[in-house]
Amino acid sequence: MAEETRRRKKKTNAIVWVILGLLILAMGGFGVGGFGSSLSTVASVGDRDITVQEYADAIQAEQARVGQQFGQRLTMSQMQALGLDRRVMERLLADAALKEEADRVGLSIGDAEIARRIRENPAFGGVSGGFDREGYAFALDRAGLTERAYEEQIRDEIARELLQAAVVGGTEAPAVYVDTLTRYVAETRDVTLTPVTVADLPGGALAPTQDQIQKFYDENPTLFETPELRQITYAWVTPDQIVETIEIDDAQLRQAYEDRIDDYSQPARVLAERLAFADNAAAEAALAAIEANETTFDAFVEERGLTLDDLDQGEIARSDVDKTIADALFALEEPGIVGPLETSLGPALYRVNAILNATEVPFEDARDDLAAEVGIDTARRRIDAEREMMDDLLAGGATLEELAAETDMTVDTIRWDAGSTEQGADIAAYDAFRSFARTAQIGDFPTLETLSDGGLFALRLDEIIAPTVPPLAEVQAEVEAAWRTQTLTRQLTERAAAIAENDALAAAAQSEAITRLARDATLEGTPASLVREIFEAEEGTTLAVEGDDQRAYIVSIDAVNVPDLDAGQAADVRAAVEQQAGNGIAADIFDGYGQAIRNSAGFTVNQQAVQQIQVQLGGAG
Repeated sequence: MAEETRRRKKKTNAIVWVILGLLILAMGGFGVGGFGSSLSTVASVGDRDITVQEYADAIQAEQARVGQQFGQRLTMSQMQALGLDRRVMERLLADAALKEEADRVGLSIGDAEIARRIRENPAFGGVSGGFDREGYAFALDRAGLTERAYEEQIRDEIARELLQAAVVGGTEAPAVYVDTLTRYVAETRDVTLTPVTVADLPGGALAPTQDQIQKFYDENPTLFETPELRQITYAWVTPDQIVETIEIDDAQLRQAYEDRIDDYSQPARVLAERLAFADNAAAEAALAAIEANETTFDAFVEERGLTLDDLDQGEIARSDVDKTIADALFALEEPGIVGPLETSLGPALYRVNAILNATEVPFEDARDDLAAEVGIDTARRRIDAEREMMDDLLAGGATLEELAAETDMTVDTIRWDAGSTEQGADIAAYDAFRSFARTAQIGDFPTLETLSDGGLFALRLDEIIAPTVPPLAEVQAEVEAAWRTQTLTRQLTERAAAIAENDALAAAAQSEAITRLARDATLEGTPASLVREIFEAEEGTTLAVEGDDQRAYIVSIDAVNVPDLDAGQAADVRAAVEQQAGNGIAADIFDGYGQAIRNSAGFTVNQQAVQQIQVQLGGAG
């Protein structure tokens, strides 16, 4: 299946438009308009303006990027709360400052270099490779850019690269710094690790008195404190909730079957790769060499500097290729190589990697799956159709209870722990609900929000229930367990310290010698702090390290192994440290340079324009 997926059929026109679509997103063109003819720029650095469209595009791109991390698209208000709108403006100002400096120092990029960059951009490549002039024009048109405007963007980008290279080129981290950091990273320890368990403790099982329990409860109230809870009323509806009320007739299912007939009825296909040659003689010679086991198909691919993805033809049905090619491909009874066959690229060998039989799933067999899909899709569309009415009800002052009475929504309440890492069940399992529930304030106006499955919800924060400490009688068992854990942990650590001081006891204990322990190592079953404490100790030291209520540890630091920075793994670490440190220093220098340019050139930000754009993009302004 993985191989079949990798070699999926490449639809000639579709893949080009998909690539161009991605390019459009990368270049902008989000189509934000309606800002008014008097509003054209939001900021400037020197003579460089940052336009309304540039700012809107950058904001929306940041919304989409950060939204992927949160699992949902952030609202403008959330962007503002996180400071992301300010980060976008800082980035635009820095970019404008660098372009301004490039102009000042007279960096000039020739048309030939601009043309080369554009021709080499794979997003503008045609189906058969090479620059596609028509695709280039189409992509720019969809992005709302003229060729001149886009080429000026490329010119600015190259100038910025040259400026950066001039400023930070040859930047190196100081050797002393690199060596010191490498020694720190690559240094290892030889240690002897001795666990001390409950079996090493004198006495029997721990049984606290009621006075000890009371004292522990009084001294550690936060251990038993209930979390802050949010009492929330919510109205919601999901496709799953109303799908049972959806009536689906046979005609709908048959139409869905016909609409997706390609999923249920597919002709025989092959998964193949095509390697073209200059002439028929070269192709025949290649085939003969492959059949004689003198070379391989993959060797020819590598010799040309190509990859298998370059040759991949995906799934090929008879109708996708000329009859001569189809007859040759489908004459195979098992995977193999056929050819030479005449193609638009010249004589070619085809390597068939898999033969896929025709498939046919009758309507009756697909009916149940179709009913489930059509039902959910219809339910989703019914929810979408009701959204405007729901918004109008809320805008008119309807409560969540009234909203539920007038629509397919149901209303419920939840006491939700905002600090919990568990997702919970029902509505608390949705990222969107948790996000809004976490930031809601008492008195907020309920708004309709979207769930990941196409459902809708609105919520009202009724009360914030402050943390409380229950009476001892209610948490007696928890207090006793916590006392026992803390007491055992302390006693084990004290016992470890006593054994460490007594050579005879230490010699009798079960010990493990560990050599070349690295700073980033993990010792299974031990506390995370153990390795850190080992590397903080000096050679010859013996430590008693706290663990948990099951064991503590005695650690002897037998040797500190200083690495040879010019050999082995340490040399590789040094090279990586040197590169990373150099990149970090270069980035800091260039950031400082950019800020200095911006301050020197002078910059302004039209905050009123910024607020207008944010309001139109869905913010509070």
